[in-house]
Amino acid sequence: MSLVYARTAPTDLRKGFNGLYALVRREHGREPAVGERFLFTNRSRSTCKVLECDGTGIRILSKRLSGRRFAALWMRERDGGVELTAVELDLYLAGCKEVGYMELVGPRAASNS
Repeated sequence: MSLVYARTAPTDLRKGFNGLYALVRREHGREPAVGERFLFTNRSRSTCKVLECDGTGIRILSKRLSGRRFAALWMRERDGGVELTAVELDLYLAGCKEVGYMELVGPRAASNS
């Protein structure tokens, strides 16, 4: 299962590829691996970006909610960060407020599946 690593602090989303990539390297202490995704949200929670490494390069998805706000994941920081599943990321991008606050998709797999 591929996990999404959510940054637990508001991010200046004027950053592009290089700035977000540098945040990942600094905060995780390594290069992003293929298939990993990293979620960044601005202070007002109106916009987010997802950095994804797909093996051929890096891409960024940017989303702004119309008249709503994304969940404040940094208010529920656990063990230095928040990990989401791909399904939870989809729910987050749709504006679901419960993401990061409760288990939404069942227990996470303990093995590499």
